[in-house]
Amino acid sequence: MTGRELDGEVSQRLADHEVRYTSGRRVVVTALARSEGPKSPAELHAEVASAVPLSSLYRSLAVLENAGIVVPHFGAKGVTRYELAEWLRGHHHHLICLNCGSVEDIAISQTHEAKLAELVKDIGAAASFAEVNHVLEIEGRCAKCA
Repeated sequence: MTGRELDGEVSQRLADHEVRYTSGRRVVVTALARSEGPKSPAELHAEVASAVPLSSLYRSLAVLENAGIVVPHFGAKGVTRYELAEWLRGHHHHLICLNCGSVEDIAISQTHEAKLAELVKDIGAAASFAEVNHVLEIEGRCAKCA
């Protein structure tokens, strides 16, 4: 999705929630779109501090989360990281380093994705649960920490 398409989709979703797509929110969405994985507010602020004060960053994340544009991931050491929702970013999974806390997006092959979807369906059925989606998070040590 191009930057212009992304802005159009986000602008429409915010309008549907009767919220403006401010320049600060646009900066946050753009930073998350460029990211290779979910970012903590501190990591985002390091990138956008000149354009978005920290208090505005937290408010923007809350508004974007309420509109379904970003999703939080509650990870290692109690750090919450945010990324664009799947409907904007596409389906993917995460590698999470238990040492440094980095989170990396990873796409898996269609073969593995089909096996994972079948496993999720089987687990859901065994628990009388109607699954809608799944996210795989693999915890371990990144190349820098290994």
